[in-house]
Amino acid sequence: MNVTQQTSSQANEGLIAKYNVPAPRYTSYPPANYFADFTPDQYLAAVAQTDRDENNISWYIHMPFCRKLCHYCGCNSYPMQKPEAVERYINAIHHEIDLMAPHLRPDRKISQIHYGGGSPTAIAPRFLKEINDHLLSLHATIDRPEIAIECHPGYLQAKDWNELLDCGFNRFSIGVQDLDEHVLKVVNREPSLMPLRDIFGLLRSAGATINLDFLYGLPLQTPESFARNIEAAVELHPDRVVTFSYGHVPWVHKRQLVLEKIGLPEEGAKQRMGANARAIMRQAGYRSIGMDHYVLPEDELSKALDNHFLRRNFQGYCTLRTTGQVYALGVTGISQLSTAYAQNSHDIDGYMANIEAGRLDVRRGYALTHRDQMVREVVENLMCNYHADWKDIAKRMGVSREELREALHWDESQLREMEADGLFMRTEDTLTMTTEGTPFVRNVVAALDPLMVNTTRKFSKPI
Repeated sequence: MNVTQQTSSQANEGLIAKYNVPAPRYTSYPPANYFADFTPDQYLAAVAQTDRDENNISWYIHMPFCRKLCHYCGCNSYPMQKPEAVERYINAIHHEIDLMAPHLRPDRKISQIHYGGGSPTAIAPRFLKEINDHLLSLHATIDRPEIAIECHPGYLQAKDWNELLDCGFNRFSIGVQDLDEHVLKVVNREPSLMPLRDIFGLLRSAGATINLDFLYGLPLQTPESFARNIEAAVELHPDRVVTFSYGHVPWVHKRQLVLEKIGLPEEGAKQRMGANARAIMRQAGYRSIGMDHYVLPEDELSKALDNHFLRRNFQGYCTLRTTGQVYALGVTGISQLSTAYAQNSHDIDGYMANIEAGRLDVRRGYALTHRDQMVREVVENLMCNYHADWKDIAKRMGVSREELREALHWDESQLREMEADGLFMRTEDTLTMTTEGTPFVRNVVAALDPLMVNTTRKFSKPI
């Protein structure tokens, strides 16, 4: 019996039927759909507090442009503009850096620089190098900082990959999504311009870390075809593999309605895609990280998981070593600070006009209360490390265990039911997800989340 057959026969259909219900992804707490009106002054007040209390800096740069918009995309993406408009946007990024620099202590160190989008690699590499050089001229870095970029391989030749290496990038997330050109065609995405094996050879010769990013739940995908994707990925032996579950939210991103007309896989088939991927990756020696990441045992993320030091921000999983306060640059960029989230506007022209006039463009955000911060600590520990130590969390937050429990939505009957279903194990001081329960960690976290009580907000399903 092959891995696909094994996982299909062994899948706990009862748990899936019961717990595959909409829940937040918890890439932040509270999730971004709780953001409300927020001003630049509120943002700078939060920046001032973190600048006093924190050391590491994590820069996020949003490059919104794409040469083609994929039908499935849930990102803040925009069609590619004329060269002069792109250059104006790049200049605005530089101006925004200059606006932020006086608010950050010069002795702080950069732990991360991350480019997302859109398609950051749709931008000429020279622009990316100029931004990196600008940021690195202001602050020193920690030892072995993470300088990462999300890459669309459909437009990159060998010279482009070499130019990205010359920009200083040391981690590359390659968004292949699927290796079947028929699948890519119906979702309006270009296949890799170069064979992946050649890209791997080029990047590995420079010592770079390589992620391969896949997406399951797309039209024309089947459990068998997606398993072949993951088997092909294993042969390449990337440092990390991500298998994102496609989140169908057409009420947020209307472009996704196209996929309904083509035909999405039925729910059971999508569930088997995720289960097959988990089995194949584990059989190949990779460890499961969070909801959808797989890493080699020697990876820094794997070691962080062992020590309960794994963290997450909007850009993905990171370690306590590389964690920093996230200061976002660019249209729609979201800054993640200890006490607040702040998001720039969705209007590119408005963003550039404000920055050019010397004004920050923050429009939405959320100021976290102390209760929010307590809940966030629980959420992050469970979502990242599958483990919560009530005594330890209470100590870090300066409260008693009783105060921590009161901050949560603690429904003992609901927790007992989840525990009986095998999602987690408990002691008086800890809650730890089981291997079978980890796909449903979002459900367990949602059960503890006071914001989920009687909520009317919409979310995607875990699987």
